[in-house]
Amino acid sequence: MKRLVDASLAIDGSLDHVDQAKLAAARHRYHSAVLIGKQQTAARAGPLMRKHHALARRLLAREDDYLRYTQDARVPFDNNAAEREIRMSKLRIKVSGCMRSMAGAEAFCAIRSYLSTAAKHGIGRLDALTRAAAGTPWIPSTT
Repeated sequence: MKRLVDASLAIDGSLDHVDQAKLAAARHRYHSAVLIGKQQTAARAGPLMRKHHALARRLLAREDDYLRYTQDARVPFDNNAAEREIRMSKLRIKVSGCMRSMAGAEAFCAIRSYLSTAAKHGIGRLDALTRAAAGTPWIPSTT
């Protein structure tokens, strides 16, 4: 499904060129695989099988959510961007054990958010920090 969607997005950035028959067949295979997984883990014999069964139930119940990227071009295939955004704060917590104070955590998050937004607009981190320190911070346009 990802290849079908990616091929369509590569043409003009929309999902207008997705082969609907192939997509329907892929969705059917997905649905069948989840049903098989749910059936084979129904005994729930042990903690791992219980987790697998819960996953199969979730994949079945939220199928439209998990496959939304096949219907809406704005939805990414994965959530790696979100995970990258929180990685540094999680690493800091892992290394030092915690954020020392709420004010420090808020300041850390504000700086990370500012730098992340600047980077998404093509502004380098050092340039953004230099501008902010000089009193003329980069501010994204509202248009």
